[in-house]
Amino acid sequence: MTISTRRAVLAGALPVAAALVLPRFSTAAEALPRMTVNRDPACGCCGGWIAHVKAAGFPVDEIESANLAPLKARLGVPVELSSCHTAEIGGYVIEGHVPADAIKRLLAERPQAKGLAVGGMPIGSPGMEVEGTPPETYDVVLFSADAQQRVFARYRGAQAI
Repeated sequence: MTISTRRAVLAGALPVAAALVLPRFSTAAEALPRMTVNRDPACGCCGGWIAHVKAAGFPVDEIESANLAPLKARLGVPVELSSCHTAEIGGYVIEGHVPADAIKRLLAERPQAKGLAVGGMPIGSPGMEVEGTPPETYDVVLFSADAQQRVFARYRGAQAI
């Protein structure tokens, strides 16, 4: 093999090596914080929502409890926004079937707030998918410690609209 051929091989190998190594660095740089989810052990949709956020890259710790009311009160979840599970991540509270992209946006923007909530259990929201039933449109609400609330995002199913 001549010197020019070796250089050509090495020059061709460099982009391949970079393609194999660089994604590992960018993935590590974009690591998502750990989420703790408190859920009722008898609730099936909570498991569906947890699968959704895990698929989006969030590491999750689950805590099962049949009585989440004291936790929701301590964390300041407004009663009208209460749902079946409550999560904590990055200093925020996540209540109910909030889509993973809304959580990622919250963590990127870091607004002054207590957290996000999807009140109730809208059909088609992550974890509430029902085959053959069209997804509902619902709001993801940003809530604060002083009882202020505003629409943070609007979704139909798991898609922002």
